[in-house]
Parts: sequence; structure tokens; C-alpha cells
Amino acid sequence: MENNAVDYNRLLEELRQQEADLQFTHFTNDDAYTLGQIVIELARQDGLGITVDIIRAGQQLFHAARPGTSSDNDEWIKRKVRTVNRFGHSSYYMGIHYKRQNSTMQEKALLDPAEFAAHGGCFPIIVRNVGMVGTLTVSGLAQEKDHKLAVQAIRQFLAEK
Repeated sequence: MENNAVDYNRLLEELRQQEADLQFTHFTNDDAYTLGQIVIELARQDGLGITVDIIRAGQQLFHAARPGTSSDNDEWIKRKVRTVNRFGHSSYYMGIHYKRQNSTMQEKALLDPAEFAAHGGCFPIIVRNVGMVGTLTVSGLAQEKDHKLAVQAIRQFLAEK
């Protein structure tokens, strides 16, 4: 069990570092469209069945679903977004945070699992010197892969700017 705690601590630090590194200078409607296209293109290249969603200040700016997804993915997205909006960290971070405590978000924070999901795939859109302004969410893969796809897309977007 001690090794798992160390692994969780290392992973949490890596996830915190991603949130510190992957920040935007601004985030417009056009930026959301471009970022969403990057996610879809990465998924298309690998034949991945995912749904992607981008929200800024409560407004859905981009939403697209690839073959192999369903309305269930839309429900997962809503639950992951609520989690990120509540805690200000990626949904994957929150899942690992509670796993490290050998607990769940539902148990510790008393949140309804029908409304909140601490599963990877939703990443906060953070504008440097402003704070969190929205979310990028991927749903359809294993939670680690949903998270990695969101991170990969943000990295690519920021590298191209």
C-alpha cells in the first residue's frame, strides 16, 4: 500500500504541473473551435471514438462526437465538468486525489455520483493571470487516455500559438 501512496503522490504532482504549464494567454470562441478541431483530428488519426466538449464561462463553444460514441458520453461530460468546476483541478486529478485517500469523492465530499464524476478527461482551461475560465472534456476512452488526449491537444494548441 505504501508504494501505491508514493505513486499517487508522484502522479498528483505531475497532474498539478500540467495545470501549471498548460495555461493560455487568452481563450476566445475561435480558440475553442481550433482546440476542438485539434482534439477531433487527433482522435480521427487514431480511429478513436470520443466526444469532445469545450465550455467557457458556462457557454458551450464546441461539441463534437466521433463514430462509436453515444449520449452516454454527453452525460459523462456533464459530470466531469461539474467536478472540475467544483474543485478547480482536472477530473483525473480529483479521482487520484481521492484514490490516494482510499476513498471516493462521493464519500469524502458527499457529492452525488449521478451529478459528479472524478474520472479522467476534463481539464481546466486556465488563462494565465486570470484563472480558470472553462473546461475541455474528452469522453469515450479509458480515463487515463481521455485525460492524455485532452492534454496532448492543449499542448499542441499552445505550441502552435
